[in-house]
Amino acid sequence: MESVRRWWQDLSGLVLPAECGGCGTARTVLCAECRAALHGGVPRRVRPDPEPPGLPAVHAAARYADEVRAVLLAHKERGALALTRPLGTALAGAVRVGLGEAGVEGEGEGPPPPPCSPRAVLLVPVPSARRATRSRGHDPARRIAFAAAAELRAAGMPVRVAAVLRQRRPVADQAGLNSRQRLHNLVGALAVAAGGARLLRGAGAVVLVDDVVTTGASLAEAARAVRAAMAGEREVRAVVRAGREEGVVAVYEGAVREGRGVRPSGVRKGGAGPVPVRAVGAARTGGPGGLLRAAVVAAPPDAFEMNRN
Repeated sequence: MESVRRWWQDLSGLVLPAECGGCGTARTVLCAECRAALHGGVPRRVRPDPEPPGLPAVHAAARYADEVRAVLLAHKERGALALTRPLGTALAGAVRVGLGEAGVEGEGEGPPPPPCSPRAVLLVPVPSARRATRSRGHDPARRIAFAAAAELRAAGMPVRVAAVLRQRRPVADQAGLNSRQRLHNLVGALAVAAGGARLLRGAGAVVLVDDVVTTGASLAEAARAVRAAMAGEREVRAVVRAGREEGVVAVYEGAVREGRGVRPSGVRKGGAGPVPVRAVGAARTGGPGGLLRAAVVAAPPDAFEMNRN
């Protein structure tokens, strides 16, 4: 029954008369004004406030407000699948800028590897909760990731989608939770599927992708899972041991057990205040230079203002 529903959503989104996902203008998937709101700006680095430990550099294409918010909700909650392509185009722009700032587009570094080579850029979508995917009939981030990958390949970037993250346990609905509650809710919730670590280690760069970032908790947990999968057990234990010697309890102490016993925040032994913490495997994640980035379609306006680069 679920497969029939997904098939009908795909078909209806393509062939039935549509209205603009942003403003409701009839007979158009996305009007010129709403398309400009989604694609008209230059993707920028964004930072939630407070910024969760272990969050990689995040780039967003647009501000999560007004028409852009309506477009994302129409795609996610109402199954307006015709919006997948324009959302993928926006995400591709954020990926391109994020990697370009890190010098990963091949400029001045010799020719890029061929498409789908072992050193390709990997887009790793943050998975929705299982019950949300069942209710919606699709996984929005995964769908947008494939659209973004197609856009980037058409522009000559060697990129693949690696949907290797899995939910390890049920999580509560994030709506209504503050940033600290979201961290507690998600910590240890994700793991990399069997065989995924080898694929990640062979990448030229790993980019975590999602439709929107708010507190950054989901992307931080995804980054933890990726780092834990890619770091050897010896490396993880060395980081934990070094943290203990410095009087710091490692945030991701349970990484060698795929997140079991993970602590949601760093505290100094004998004290209650937050202190700087190490992210397990942060120094060697992804391809050259251990590159791990994140890209989203949209972020709250104040997250753009937090960027001080």
